[in-house]
Amino acid sequence: MTPSEVLKKLEALGNDRVRTLNIRSGADENQYGVKLGDIRVLAKAIKTDHHLALELWETGNLDARLLAILLMKPKLLSADALDRLVRSNAVPQVSDWLNAYIVKAHPEKEALRRRWMDSDHPMAARAGWSLTAERISKASDGLDMPALLDRIEVELPVAGPLPQWTMNNTLAAIGIHHADYRDRALAIGEALGVYRDYPTSPGCTSPFAPIWINEIVKRQNAKTK
Repeated sequence: MTPSEVLKKLEALGNDRVRTLNIRSGADENQYGVKLGDIRVLAKAIKTDHHLALELWETGNLDARLLAILLMKPKLLSADALDRLVRSNAVPQVSDWLNAYIVKAHPEKEALRRRWMDSDHPMAARAGWSLTAERISKASDGLDMPALLDRIEVELPVAGPLPQWTMNNTLAAIGIHHADYRDRALAIGEALGVYRDYPTSPGCTSPFAPIWINEIVKRQNAKTK
């Protein structure tokens, strides 16, 4: 299947309501507004195609980039190529999919994490903090928790909206997974108040770190009883 054929299929699946919601969430007009479920179905039909994925990414189209992420092979990307992908995107939804499906599966993700944690590029920093939150929840050996908390305390309230989200995730991950640092994580969250008034749908957990930490710890404790 060629890129133009894929774009025609995506255009046919376009939805005005989804397009409007995407724009509210930070996307531009270069999109068709395809439902995420339809993108997944199309990806399943096409199957993995790394070359096609890279061509679709270059279109800059939101739906094509989301589809491209599902068609890519992380191991075929060099660290520098992945760095370019991360920096060439400005849409949070695309960033989150790229981090979840490609960045976290890349063999050089730890080296990239360290590079991105020192970056002033918003999407690179967002990816770096995302990987740090993952490490804290799965394999935190070698991470300096007090230093991370010191940095979060200073940077979180003044961070741009893109890295701020995953930096906050890191704060919550520390409080959830490391009881020794939970009180400090809760105190930082309360003092800074980041996402305190964030609108949260019924049944969802607030991203405000103290609420998030306490809720997940409560669930964990209930499972062990």
